[in-house]
Amino acid sequence: MPDVPKPLIGIVLARTGRLAPLGAALDFVAGALPWPVDVLVHDSCSTPQGARAAVSALADAGVRAVVTLGGTETLPAVARACTEREVPCVSTTLPWQVFDAEVFGDDHRPGWAFHFSWGVDDIAEVFTDLWEHLGAARRVGCLWNDGTQGRALRRWFRPVAEARGHVLVDLPYREHGDDLPDLAEVEVLTSAATAADLAAAIGRARPRLVTCSRWLTYPFSVAAHARLDRIATIVYWTPAHGNGAGRELAAAYENATGMPWTQPLGVAHAALEVVCHAVTASRSRTETAGALAGLRLDTLAGTLDWTDGPAPGVAKIALAGGQWRGGQRPELVVVDNRRVPGVPIGGELLLSPPA
Repeated sequence: MPDVPKPLIGIVLARTGRLAPLGAALDFVAGALPWPVDVLVHDSCSTPQGARAAVSALADAGVRAVVTLGGTETLPAVARACTEREVPCVSTTLPWQVFDAEVFGDDHRPGWAFHFSWGVDDIAEVFTDLWEHLGAARRVGCLWNDGTQGRALRRWFRPVAEARGHVLVDLPYREHGDDLPDLAEVEVLTSAATAADLAAAIGRARPRLVTCSRWLTYPFSVAAHARLDRIATIVYWTPAHGNGAGRELAAAYENATGMPWTQPLGVAHAALEVVCHAVTASRSRTETAGALAGLRLDTLAGTLDWTDGPAPGVAKIALAGGQWRGGQRPELVVVDNRRVPGVPIGGELLLSPPA
């Protein structure tokens, strides 16, 4: 009897352009590990236009579903293009509120786009947990840009932190600009800045504690700037996830690339687990979308449940609090696990001395 062809799935990731370091984990997981599907990878070139072109090529090639991660602009572009072409899409690493607003707006009918991630409000809860190591009701400087990330933080982060008694002082700036604010009076700083912008800002006056998400969840960002040692961030995946399978994945990546493990590894693996489960249990794109809509699956990133998410088409993952240690090869240490008790604590939160 002839062999039955495997289902074909597509991957949209950044192999070139400024987002290429984020695409490396998904590229490794898709190409270096065995899956019960055939995989076709296209480069987004780190732009929305490239992302849409990649989806178009994959749809024409007959893929059953598409996987993508990261990029505030590229991820929604992939999800919207998949919706237009009626190709199921699974995405991750963008706060779910940003995904929901950018992909659906006021039309909460996902149909083809499925996402799993944390929320901006979850970042706020974890960061306020860390601020309160200094005591309750802190005055916190907010180095937030004037783009999509800054708007999301003002809309969904600020209310959570203020409800816990913290006073947030807005310190707006333009990314990659020369108008960074003075931090001389700031004891606690929070941000979602690029590594270069954050390093420049705290180089003038170092707050006792800095919490930063987005680019500062990745070791390559921290390694590029010595000033970013002891920056605290969110932790959504570690090698401790997955009852040993996480350590195997991290070791395989490090051995193959010579680079330290990075958090997207685990969620990239989970995204492939989800898509493989859905496409092997269905015979068409429509059936695959239906399987995803009703899916609850244990993965390397935890249990993902699209039947009980905060919005249609959304499943959530939990966050811990972490802090970077070291220089050229920084280590992400879990310092607060109250929201993910199964992830072990690796050390205490270290604070800079008072000015």
